[in-house]
Amino acid sequence: MAAPASNPNSPDRAYPLDRTRNIGIAAHIDAGKTTLTERILFYTGMIHKIGEVHEGTTATDWMEQERERGITITSAATTCFWMQRKEEGVVKLFSGVKNRVNIIDTPGHVDFTAEVERSLRVLDGAVAVFCGVAGVQPQSETVWRQATKYGVPRIAFVNKMDRTGANFENALNDMRTKLGANAWPILIPLGKEDYLKGQLDVINKKAIVYSDNDQFGSTYTVEEIPAEHKEMIDNAYEELVSAVADLDDEVGTLFLEEKPISIEALKQGIRRLTIANKFVPVVGGSAFKNKGVQYLVDAVVDYLPSPLETLPAHGQNPDTGEEILVKADDNAKFCSLAFKLWSDPFVGKLVFFRVYSGKLAKGDNVYNPRTNKRERISRLIQIQADKREDIDVCYSGDIAAIVGIKNITTGDTLCDEDHPVILEPPTFPDTVISMAVEPKTKIDQEKMSIALQRLAEEDPTFRVRTDEETGQTIIAGMGELHLEIIRDRMLREFKVEANSGKPQIAYRETITGEAVGEGKLVKQSGGRGQYGHVVVRVAPNERGKGITIENKTVGGSIPKDFIPAVKKGLEEAVLNGVVGGYPVIDVNIDIIDGSFHEVDSNEMAFKMAAIFAAKDGFKKAKAILLEPIMKVENLTPEEYQGDILGDLNRRRGRIQSMEAKGNLSAVHAEVPLAEMFGYSTAIRSLSKGRSSYSMEPSHFEQVPASVLAAVLDQKGS
Repeated sequence: MAAPASNPNSPDRAYPLDRTRNIGIAAHIDAGKTTLTERILFYTGMIHKIGEVHEGTTATDWMEQERERGITITSAATTCFWMQRKEEGVVKLFSGVKNRVNIIDTPGHVDFTAEVERSLRVLDGAVAVFCGVAGVQPQSETVWRQATKYGVPRIAFVNKMDRTGANFENALNDMRTKLGANAWPILIPLGKEDYLKGQLDVINKKAIVYSDNDQFGSTYTVEEIPAEHKEMIDNAYEELVSAVADLDDEVGTLFLEEKPISIEALKQGIRRLTIANKFVPVVGGSAFKNKGVQYLVDAVVDYLPSPLETLPAHGQNPDTGEEILVKADDNAKFCSLAFKLWSDPFVGKLVFFRVYSGKLAKGDNVYNPRTNKRERISRLIQIQADKREDIDVCYSGDIAAIVGIKNITTGDTLCDEDHPVILEPPTFPDTVISMAVEPKTKIDQEKMSIALQRLAEEDPTFRVRTDEETGQTIIAGMGELHLEIIRDRMLREFKVEANSGKPQIAYRETITGEAVGEGKLVKQSGGRGQYGHVVVRVAPNERGKGITIENKTVGGSIPKDFIPAVKKGLEEAVLNGVVGGYPVIDVNIDIIDGSFHEVDSNEMAFKMAAIFAAKDGFKKAKAILLEPIMKVENLTPEEYQGDILGDLNRRRGRIQSMEAKGNLSAVHAEVPLAEMFGYSTAIRSLSKGRSSYSMEPSHFEQVPASVLAAVLDQKGS
């Protein structure tokens, strides 16, 4: 990378880097992310009519399937502009200047977790949305962990404070206990349920009261704190100052020296701690009732980082492996990460990318170090609300899309050919469910393979393979809904009609002991024969470590030339285990011995011998079958709790905990995925439609002996 100039901003860019925010809106399903995004677009003037999820009219949920189901399936990137209003007696760090905010609205459903993962990889900050009634839910925890993994600073928005049973304090305590967040309120809801009026600003000690006769929430007044809330706000302010002083040197020094801490100094301290991921400011409100969104956007600008304040992106030189740090600077060499591919119905194939350094203009060439290919950029677009706008150039810190680029996959780096760099791509979880699909007619056959290839390119958690034994096409994904949406898209976007088999669980195999396996291939059929002989030691790896293979042969018992063939054989052997033919996970394989024949040994013979040796080792090392276990949360009225618990027990579920959430009971359990088919229908009838549940993959566990035979019979049939 070129050394950054003293001013990282290009003179041509409309908004300097320090006034740019790249944020994501992420949360559990149904916490109100899309509704919040819609309100932000309305108040920033990007749309002139508020859309509603339940009416299928939102700007960011533009897919037919999203509008029909009222859920977000694909993350939508959009750009808006925000100027903080100057209000009497209220200090805002960036008031009076216009800021550019790039927003990604992500899905909440666990089946689309890859969308959240890849969005968080390229964002500088996030608004984590929580339901004021349910508090921290299972998928909220997953999203929080994903944000922590990528070091993304967060603001928390406790939404739905207008709902019956909403409790701001409970949601705050949930964040502290379940997420370990150092969360402190900066804007507390004024009233709740039907009496939600606005917000109490803890830092400025003011009340923001929304006008009753303005249903769009565009007019509000800033007033003195009502007398009945004064003591509560004074206490909240003291706790906030104390919490900031504990961690921030500048505020801490003023606090210890008993000097006055100005509002601006306190806000600067909160900003520093939030950017350092040591503090989470919490805002309460209701997106649906249009109360509290404007001050939340103010908080985004005040406390979340600009691209200049985030850590440089880590990359490496593809040739030397040397580490390269990529800083936000328009004057540096171009470097960006392609984080999402999408077949847009209007403009064709889109590649969403985040620019980390430099700038990209129409007509420029970009280089992909993975493929060693250059491509010319013919069209750049930016998504603004539900419109696609052509642009001529994009700068560091920007999120934009390229139209029509080829040979690219999610996670590819696009950079300057003279300064190649590979940025760390996002990581994605393994699939947990699969099903066979076949085209209804001969004409659909070819169309289906094109459609599946396209969809697999877009979605890193969707996999397609051909079963060698049956010749069937197998699709695999993150859950029933995921595969249902894939089939729906095949029909609507690619006009492919397909039949599908029953969903199958993605079982795995592993070993429980250590053993030595031996494999020999000796074929003599006149003339030149085949000879390969491999001895391996197999042992369990710690959970999540995957397959590791090491060559520990000595004295040339297997010639160096044949070691790659042996490793290839071992890599193939782990694809089909010895219990039920499922992939093997978490095993260490050491190649320890073998022998060769001067004339008859060749690569194929050693590859086959390695496969035999691995299978022999797995059998001796007590191979077992593993099944995916799901973390399930069921929210149910108390009168149905007994029935719900009984049903979970029948499904081999282990109850982890139970807690009261308002007038509902939250049951947390771990249940095998194999037992969760048809669960939504079952709880609907058990609770007269009043229970709801969410689940996410947790880990793999051994299949009990009582169930094993049935699983293997199913595989055989």
